[in-house]
Formats: sequence, structure tokens, C-alpha cells
Amino acid sequence: TVNWNQLGDHNIHNAVAAIAAARHAGVPVAQSLAALSRFQGVKRRMVVRGVVDGVSVYDEFAHHPTALASTRKGLRRSVGDARILLCLEPRSNTMRMGKHAGTLAASLQGADRIWIHAPPDLDWSLDAVARAVEAPAAVLPSVDTIVSEVVAEARSGDYILVMSNGAFGGIHDKLLGGLQACNERTSS
Repeated sequence: TVNWNQLGDHNIHNAVAAIAAARHAGVPVAQSLAALSRFQGVKRRMVVRGVVDGVSVYDEFAHHPTALASTRKGLRRSVGDARILLCLEPRSNTMRMGKHAGTLAASLQGADRIWIHAPPDLDWSLDAVARAVEAPAAVLPSVDTIVSEVVAEARSGDYILVMSNGAFGGIHDKLLGGLQACNERTSS
């Protein structure tokens, strides 16, 4: 048994491979399990950036639909029926060129609300992706507009999942600041 905070099937697969490789090198399975139980993860892989008034903001270094789907499914398994508000910046080269246009919508299914950043220099339109997902989805050119909409939508018990392989215009700090400001207005 391994007790850890890692989410997603990709992390399970990586753990099993690590145990097998360590066993092949002579490390007892029990020792590998103990080591995995202490593993805190890697930078930008489902890192909680902060929690404000019961709203958790996660950072995920997502760069293709397979990683998006695996992480989103892992978070869903972890939070049950709680709402997942997903913010996506399609920033990798393959995403920016539209190479994943046909599989992107399926990777986002299961989130309760979706905001997709569409920078002005994107080589394709994200509108078809937004129309193809089951949840309400918005395609917006402004990170600040995304932040405003997410903060207005968020309520205690929600999980904001920010997916990008870049800085996403400082969205994590903007979300946390916006949530804090909203919390202070309602508390006073």
C-alpha cells in the first residue's frame, strides 16, 4: 500500500514502473513502497497553489490531451462530486498549431465549467472545442477576463484546475488575489 497525494493514472503507471525497475536493481518492494509514500511529487504537477475560503487552486503542467484527461480524471476521483472549474492555456507548440484539435474536447469532459485562453497568435479557433464539451465553456482572449469570471463563479468547496505548460499570464496569483478580495468584501 502506498499513501500519497499524487493524482492520475499516469502517476500510478509511473509508480509501478519505478517499483519494477527498483526491484530489478535489487531494491525490495517494501522499500520502494515506503519511498513512494514519502514522494511529494514534482514541480507544477497538481500543486496546490493556495486555498481561499474553501476554494483550492491547482497548478498542472498540462501540454497535451492525454495528460489533460489523466489529470482531470484523477482530480475527479479525488474530489468526488465537488465542482471542478478548469482553466486551460493551450500553450505547447503542438497545441498552438492545432495538432490536438480533434481530441482536446474529450480530454476536458468531466469538468463543471471550462475557460480556455485564446491568445491572439493562436493558429486555429478553439470555438469548436468549447461547443463540443458538455459543460459550459468559454473561449476568451484575456487572462484577466478569465480570472474575473472564475472568481465570480467560484464558491467554497470548488477546485480550480489551471492547466498550462507556461505561466498563463500569472493566473494562479491573480485567481488567489481575486478570491481573497472577494472573500474580504463579503466578510466585511
